[in-house]
Amino acid sequence: MKVSDRRTLPSNGLSLTVMGLGCAQMGNLYRVTPYAESLSAHDKAWEAGIRYFDTAPFYGMTRSERRLGTMLTEHDRADYVISTKVGRLLVPDATLGDEEQGYVKPLPFRPVYDYSYDAILRSFEASRQRLGIIDIDILYVHDIGGFTHGEKGAHYWTQLTSGGGFRALGELRDSGAIRGFGLGVNEWQVARDALNEARIDITMLAGRYTLLEQESLGLLDACVKAGTAITCAGAFNSGILVGNNKFNYGDAPAEVVARVSALQAVSAEFGVALPAAALQFPMAHPAVVTCVSGARNAAQLASNIDWFEQAIPAEFWTALKARGLVHADAPLPGAAG
Repeated sequence: MKVSDRRTLPSNGLSLTVMGLGCAQMGNLYRVTPYAESLSAHDKAWEAGIRYFDTAPFYGMTRSERRLGTMLTEHDRADYVISTKVGRLLVPDATLGDEEQGYVKPLPFRPVYDYSYDAILRSFEASRQRLGIIDIDILYVHDIGGFTHGEKGAHYWTQLTSGGGFRALGELRDSGAIRGFGLGVNEWQVARDALNEARIDITMLAGRYTLLEQESLGLLDACVKAGTAITCAGAFNSGILVGNNKFNYGDAPAEVVARVSALQAVSAEFGVALPAAALQFPMAHPAVVTCVSGARNAAQLASNIDWFEQAIPAEFWTALKARGLVHADAPLPGAAG
């Protein structure tokens, strides 16, 4: 499979390349990323045939949207697909520090959660202005659910449901202002709940359907039945599948480290790069249309592309299943599953 291959959303026919570029690093995630580095990641993606790009107002407190829009508007609009997110309004605030919520030297706009009807429409219009792109393809409802909001989760869920957030998204889709919408979340349970509240076109699921964990398999199977696509993000589970000790944005617990060690042993046995397996595994599920890969610069993205396109023997995948390292019902690349 090449990163430039395409899959189509069942609900609307929108075609996405099977790898997309995630643009959180363009917002100085964890460290300053010079504009030239961000541009090199974009240019490498374009050269490789990647035509799907994902951003969010939250990334760098609007920095990522501004940077990505500058880059993409050098191309013909018909040649790429872009998604951004709603759920946070970015309010001018000169008191932001040198680091805010993981972003270094953020722009002076403080994120304020709001998933209501009016806030969704305001967020959409603000993203249009920052990107310089009127026809945004996909809007993801960003970080709704208990993982982000804890005890306030029910309050924000009410804003999205009875407060009109989903209604605003439906109106944008019906009017043709966007092609589709869904959730952009780190938890599968809220994505399952959303299927009962709105006609979801596509959901970005970060870190919850990966080589390391497949508890969300039931959600993905339900999405196939509902005609809802899945964007796989966080395929490295915050980095532990690519060589560091981070899992789910924190230090990896012992049981996760042990499971990764077992995966590494099988990878070594078959001569497979574990990051390659991590990027390719989710793509075997019929709900998944694309894998969004974050990259700070051209070199990082080149590595991800090489892993995504690396040939992996079918015997490797069947060995993982035989040894209980992936869910018994999970579809496997290159195997009957």
